[in-house]
Amino acid sequence: MVVPSRQEEKGSKVDRISAFTYGIVCYGIFLGTFLYAVRFVGNLIVPRSLDSAANTTLTNALVINFSLLGIFSLQHSLMARQWFKTWWTQIVPKPLERSTYVLFSSLCLIALFYFWQSMGVEIWNVQNSWVRAIFYALFAFGWLLVLISTFWINHFDLFGLRQVYLYLIGREYTQLDFTTPA
Repeated sequence: MVVPSRQEEKGSKVDRISAFTYGIVCYGIFLGTFLYAVRFVGNLIVPRSLDSAANTTLTNALVINFSLLGIFSLQHSLMARQWFKTWWTQIVPKPLERSTYVLFSSLCLIALFYFWQSMGVEIWNVQNSWVRAIFYALFAFGWLLVLISTFWINHFDLFGLRQVYLYLIGREYTQLDFTTPA
């Protein structure tokens, strides 16, 4: 067995800068996807949203939408498994594993947004402007809570930025304990 030298373990300066840039780009794609998801779900200034006008039959929409959700769920769950990470890091360098996971998750969501088929079924319609304002406030609170909760469990580690940063500065990554502070 060949043991890599200390220099090979840390990677060249170009490798480390490239890895860091890759992590930043993956995070940027995630951030754009997250912001688009808010607008997609809320029907806020997007070409196609969760409840746009139907353009196919309900059956076709259900088949396509469940398939899209299934693809995202499968990718999201499969890539999170330890056995997959062990196999995957034989292909993708360890410092890039989390960023790549974030990238693939974002790409699955982008595909979901693009190929989503509206079902043409109205679940609710709030006419009272005060009640609608309360619902939008709860909607905003929910999305803000999702974002804030990522910081409670270490946002930068969760989205791969800590891994690529540590690689950039030549420090070894250490797994953080999962805690739920709030």
